[in-house]
Formats: sequence, C-alpha cells, structure tokens
Amino acid sequence: MKDIVEFAPAKLNLYLHVTGRRADGYHDLDSLVAFATIGDEIRLRPAQDFSFVVEGPQADALAREDRDANLAVAAAQSLAVLTHNALGISLTLIKNLPVASGIGGGSSDAAATLRTLAQFWGLAADDPRLAEAAARHGQDVPVCLKTENCYMTADGVVAAPRLPRAGVVLVNPGKELPTPMVYKNYRESGDAFSPLARFDHAPSNVQDMATMLKLRSNDLYAAACRLLPEIVDVVDAIAASTECLLARMSGSGATCFGIYADKAAAETAAKEIKNANPDWWVEAGEINA
Repeated sequence: MKDIVEFAPAKLNLYLHVTGRRADGYHDLDSLVAFATIGDEIRLRPAQDFSFVVEGPQADALAREDRDANLAVAAAQSLAVLTHNALGISLTLIKNLPVASGIGGGSSDAAATLRTLAQFWGLAADDPRLAEAAARHGQDVPVCLKTENCYMTADGVVAAPRLPRAGVVLVNPGKELPTPMVYKNYRESGDAFSPLARFDHAPSNVQDMATMLKLRSNDLYAAACRLLPEIVDVVDAIAASTECLLARMSGSGATCFGIYADKAAAETAAKEIKNANPDWWVEAGEINA
C-alpha cells in the first residue's frame, strides 16, 4: 500500500473580533477563517506498531515535546478509540509552519491526521466519529477538518461566502507566542469587545475583499504586540511591500499575512521582505478560493 499523504494548510484569521467573555473565562469570537496553500504535511503508512516522527525545517521546535502531547498523535488516538481500530501505522509530520504562531499549525496537523486515518480505515468523509475526534482537541481542529472558508462565532462554525483566490505572504519573526499569554494580556488590558462583522456580500475580487477586511481588525493585535513588539515591524514590512493590499496579524500571532492580487505579486513581495529580513520565516502562496 502506498503512503497516504494529506496537506495540512495554514489557517488564517482574516479578521478576528472578540465579542465577549463567557463565565468560564474563555472569549467569544467573530472571525473569518480561510486556508492558505502553505502548510505542513502528514504521511501515513501501515506498520506493525505505532510510531510518530517529525521532520522538516521546523521540526526542531517540536524536538523536546512529549510524543503523546502532539495534537496529531492525540487526534489519532481519539479516532482509534472511537472506531475500535488499532493504531498500526507509522505517522510522519513534515513540519514547515512555525509553531505557536497563530496559524493553526498543530490543529491543521491533527485534522490532516484524521483525514489520512479515514482513508486508511475506509471511513466516509462525513463519518460523525471524525468530527467527534476533532472536537475533543479544541475549537480549531473541527474547522481544519473541512478546510473550508467559515466564520468562527460564539454560536459555532458558520459557512462563509466564497472568497476570491488571492496571493498571500506569511511572515513570522522567528519567535513563539503562546495563545494563552495573548488572551491573558488582552483580558488584563480591559476586555474591549467588538461587534459581529460578517460580510454582507461575497467580495467580487481581491481588491474588494481587502477593502472589506480593512473595515475590520484583529482585536488581539495590541496584546500580542505588547508581548512581542517585533510584530509591529513584521506588519509594517508587509504593508510596505510592493502591491500589498492588506497587512494584518493572524490569530494570536506572531505570524502576520499580506494579501496581494495574485500569487506572482505575493512571490515578489516575499522576496523583498526576506531580503530585508533574512532571519524571518517568509513564505508566499495563495488563499484557497
């Protein structure tokens, strides 16, 4: 049997409004999520016993992590229990995305792992046990399971309008920024909430999408910048790049993105940013339509 390979795309919060805080301390969000053609990769092959290996340019960041703490492993174990299957597989994660960086890398890896196991065990894509396994590992894994544009809201995941295929550049200053720290800083700053801001129509082109996104924001940006001031430099560098239509931080940071008319424009901008900042992680691609 050939290896089963699944792409694990970066998850982008094109805007992120914090709309309130629940009694349990967690925050309610209104966020438009899209996926990039930049990401990690999961490879599965049959084996006698379970094994998990991390390779790729960002593998060192996970070298000291306990195997069972990795979301991909945890999701695989959950689905094995739910389907009464033995984990007789060798699982390899090709880690290309920086960790703890606001683009859902770990969650996307977990979701891609569930998709490979579904193929391996002959499960339908809509098998409810896939969704159940995903839901056991945070809000982002179910979203990454489908890799479809959507709104993440206090009421759950809501379908989003079709988005135009746009060029995108992802930039990270090379430093991890744990999500709980950002929310803690945001909370301590006074919990200034924003309204829901879903699009009232599907953007007709990339420029229209960028214009609509400029009317929205990422409410976690200030908190993230207080913890990691380099984020300001990253956003400024993206905004100053050739033909950039929008520059913004994704999620809780520290990865930021720029939107461009097409992939060619994004690749030109990525070269400019990388040449000026050789220590940063910079990748160009597209936002999936």
